[in-house]
Amino acid sequence: MEKIPLTRAGFDKLDVELKQLKSVERPAIIAAIAEARAHGDLSENAEYHSAKEKQSFIEGRIKELESVISLAEVIDPSRMSGSIKFGATVTLVDEETDEEKAYQIVGEYEADIESGRLNIKSPLARALIGKDVGDSVEVRTPGGDRNYEVLNIAYT
Repeated sequence: MEKIPLTRAGFDKLDVELKQLKSVERPAIIAAIAEARAHGDLSENAEYHSAKEKQSFIEGRIKELESVISLAEVIDPSRMSGSIKFGATVTLVDEETDEEKAYQIVGEYEADIESGRLNIKSPLARALIGKDVGDSVEVRTPGGDRNYEVLNIAYT
């Protein structure tokens, strides 16, 4: 199977979530199911059905996280330099609006556009890979083509 690139912070966040699900959430939902089961008739027991549904979600998420963690390739951006690669924090300026934005290029499981973490598989990240400061990048977006200039590249 293909390795999944993650930053150390992204890996640690997924690992903490997995431990939380296994040590806190799973035992709590097992207790909730046992309590709901004690109330009698399961066919009309909304608490029981809700708890079973939540258990299914938790078990699915545990399997997903275990899979991602087993395939993870942790990449340390602080050991990199040069043109844009995975882990780079890139400052861009929109050539039309002069609006500046900074993004860190990360793996898909840690991507969060609201926090400035851009999925490596996104069109913008793919267009940025290999570029240097001063380069211009054209990206096709649902709202039309956008042009950006690379102002800064940092690896932290």
